[in-house]
Amino acid sequence: MTFLSRMFGGVSAKPPPRGAEGYRAYAVGDIHGRLDLLEQMLAKIEADIAQRPPSRNLVIFLGDLIDRGPESAGVVERLRSWAPSDAKAIFLCGNHEEVLLRVLAGEATILADWLRFGGAECLASYGLSPALLKQQPEEEALAAIRAAIPAEHQAFVADFADTFRFGDYLFVHAGIRPGIAITAQSRDDLRWIREQFLDDPTDHGLVVVHGHTISANVEERPNRIGVDTGAYRTGRLTAIAIEGAERWFLDTAAPD
Repeated sequence: MTFLSRMFGGVSAKPPPRGAEGYRAYAVGDIHGRLDLLEQMLAKIEADIAQRPPSRNLVIFLGDLIDRGPESAGVVERLRSWAPSDAKAIFLCGNHEEVLLRVLAGEATILADWLRFGGAECLASYGLSPALLKQQPEEEALAAIRAAIPAEHQAFVADFADTFRFGDYLFVHAGIRPGIAITAQSRDDLRWIREQFLDDPTDHGLVVVHGHTISANVEERPNRIGVDTGAYRTGRLTAIAIEGAERWFLDTAAPD
């Protein structure tokens, strides 16, 4: 033990967080119907994989694939059928996927709000007219939505997970409730929480990687990393990559 470590009781800096041993992970922020940006990001991830040493690769999509942007149906179909030979895809459920699933399940009371907050663009991508839907009785509108969205798309979205653990990192859509064990987190918080999580400096025991809340640039804090850079309105889709103790970022605004 050195003199300094004796003076300060042997306290040393906390080691940096590490990803799961033997794996590399890419986590993609909120896509929101921007198929053009998704294609760019997939190309960037594939190029990044190709130029690095071989590894077992995971690509985690942090939710909100749909709504707001013009091509929700195209995004869902692209990712539903995406089967790269050198990576495994993992999909997490965002609050926008939750609302879609609730509408499909018959929750008519939230339909009007969903249409205002991105659902109109989603349904237009499936060939429906939001204006006409608003004029129909609720049950007729719900039936039209169920008929327009392919069963394969509905099943794909319904199968999304809420969290994914990767070594010292936890991937979620929105965040976690500070002070609550990871295993005891509510689904509502994982998909919807904002300030109570964003403003809290608590060491959660894991670094939480999330989307949901837009920031101009990646938000890198000791306890969380936010990667939602507002793709649908900024044209910038961002992903974080993690391998061992190293992490780096890819985004569609950066040159290839």
